[in-house]
Amino acid sequence: MSGSDWLRLIVLSVLWGGSFFFVGVAVPVLPPLTIVLARVGLAALVLAVVLPLIRVPMPKGWRVWAALAVMGFFNNVVPFTLFVVAQGQISSGLASILNATTPLWGVVVAHLATRDERLSWPKALGVLAGFAGVAVMMGGAWGSGTVLAQAACLGAALSYALAGVWGRRFRGMPPLSAAFGQVSCAALMLLPVVLVVDQPWSLPMPGWPVLAALVGLAVLSTALAYQLYFGLIARAGAVNAFLVTFLIPVSAIALGVLVLGEALLARQVAGMALIALGLAVIDGRLWRRLRG
Repeated sequence: MSGSDWLRLIVLSVLWGGSFFFVGVAVPVLPPLTIVLARVGLAALVLAVVLPLIRVPMPKGWRVWAALAVMGFFNNVVPFTLFVVAQGQISSGLASILNATTPLWGVVVAHLATRDERLSWPKALGVLAGFAGVAVMMGGAWGSGTVLAQAACLGAALSYALAGVWGRRFRGMPPLSAAFGQVSCAALMLLPVVLVVDQPWSLPMPGWPVLAALVGLAVLSTALAYQLYFGLIARAGAVNAFLVTFLIPVSAIALGVLVLGEALLARQVAGMALIALGLAVIDGRLWRRLRG
């Protein structure tokens, strides 16, 4: 990758790592579903303005929108909600580490659901190493309430993996069109639920820090992040874009520790090391360089 590609990768990791920080600011004040609706709804509005300006077409056809609705459910509604709920009990840093298991789930889901991405022995060893890291992190949580929060994060990562396989059908669509379609569908799915369950008109007006966190979550960690991510795939390829998974916990943990006052435990560091090892084995490039 070029220097500009590496810069895009680092900025993207900060934006996605920052999403855990923004949620950490908002979750003590607002209900989870309201936070998620604000994220996808504001992102949809931003993309609706941006797409005509950069001359990217809107999605067309009911079949396309039906497929985007499925994508929005698995890539936005389910994982965003599970992570927000989980961060009511666990730190943003730990949630970001568990989010790094997404490629591990992706390998398993792709093996079961596709014919051209089968599970090889190196990939299987990488998956085992990664989930060993999860077991290490959750070792001190068994029997406590946080085990359910950590399980929710793993469920969110699995949902991202399912969305990744489903998203293969959008390869011919402009990436930002797909991004707009999925967040718009996610917002439409969440709106009636939020109106019935959270009744946002009855909630006290949040302070400026929470409002700023919601804007950052929608504009920076969703709309802008999608644009950078798809641009990186176009310039450097999906395999190189995969490296962002290694970097997201770095910024999320740093923001959580320095700004939110969260603690980082030794078992979380050990678990992240095993997950990183598993991802490196799956990626294969480090091994090839060592052999060459």
